[in-house]
Amino acid sequence: MAAKSAAAMRKNSHRSDHFFQKLMKHPKLPFAFALLFADSILVTLIIAYVPYTKIDWDAYMSQVTGFLEGERDYSNLKGDTGPLVYPAGFLYIYSAIQYVTGGQVYPAQILFGFLYMLDLAIVVFIYLKTDVVPWWALSLLSLSKRVHSIFVLRLFNDCLATTLLHAALISIIYQKWHLGLVIFSGAVSIKMNVLLYAPPLLLLMVKAMDIVGVISALAGAALVQIVIGLPFVLSHPASYISKAFDLGRVFIHFWSVNFKFVPEEIFVSKAFALSLLVAHLSLLLIFAHYRWCRHEGGLFAVVHSKIIQLKLRVARRDPSPTNRVLQTDHIVTTMFVGNFIGIICARSLHYQFYSWFQLN
Repeated sequence: MAAKSAAAMRKNSHRSDHFFQKLMKHPKLPFAFALLFADSILVTLIIAYVPYTKIDWDAYMSQVTGFLEGERDYSNLKGDTGPLVYPAGFLYIYSAIQYVTGGQVYPAQILFGFLYMLDLAIVVFIYLKTDVVPWWALSLLSLSKRVHSIFVLRLFNDCLATTLLHAALISIIYQKWHLGLVIFSGAVSIKMNVLLYAPPLLLLMVKAMDIVGVISALAGAALVQIVIGLPFVLSHPASYISKAFDLGRVFIHFWSVNFKFVPEEIFVSKAFALSLLVAHLSLLLIFAHYRWCRHEGGLFAVVHSKIIQLKLRVARRDPSPTNRVLQTDHIVTTMFVGNFIGIICARSLHYQFYSWFQLN
């Protein structure tokens, strides 16, 4: 018995030594856990000792209260910062938050503290899956004073939209395109900035799936928007669509971060907006052709191959779907770079918009 016990102890000791040797050779995982633990302490201290900054919370609660009282006309859902300009998913999410927190700031901060940690964990996981940065670079994900403030001191809806977007990206990494599009659409329903990811996402879908798969995934995303907005579309469709999906909205020049150096008369002009749109589309086309589709021979080669596949499918010569597995680092790089292109071409960025890319 003693000999067997000693042998078992030696075997367990050997396994432990082997485990720690693997950790030493691959330190990213233990460092990631240490990072999450340290950041959770930091978030706790921020909530406990740093004063809350009142910006949009009261407006959110006013808009949610109007919705819960039965108002379905978007033009009548207002707060102290103005009318509601987000799709209906925002109302559902913040109604749940109001129910859980009673509309009080402190419990909401705790809730958003957990949300921050969830978002950070998701992004760390994405970076671990790509395996393209050294272990110490993961610490950069926790060094933003601004992002901590956006989550737990200001309680912006950007935080929820960004977290859902990152969750969608995990589904896409695992080639679960239809599920990823549903989650992506849910993120859009909270704040439309997520649409900046739409062009690179569409390109990845075209590369990974046949036309039927792309159309069915997009249809699933559209269905999410229809279901979420249905109570408002049925009662006041024009008000909902014009307010929740106002792509031409001009932000106040004073609050702009990226183009504050531009004179106000130019900033608010349609010519400036059009020039930024042209720059955005041009950069997307350049990156798509020369970077994201480089191995396929360029963007036009990808489009041409899909047209041929569609013709063969219509002719029933190749009726089976043709899916392609994309590399994780290619998916993540394409999505993050595409989003960043949209950000630098956006007419106005407020400080809370840093959450769109600070964890990228």
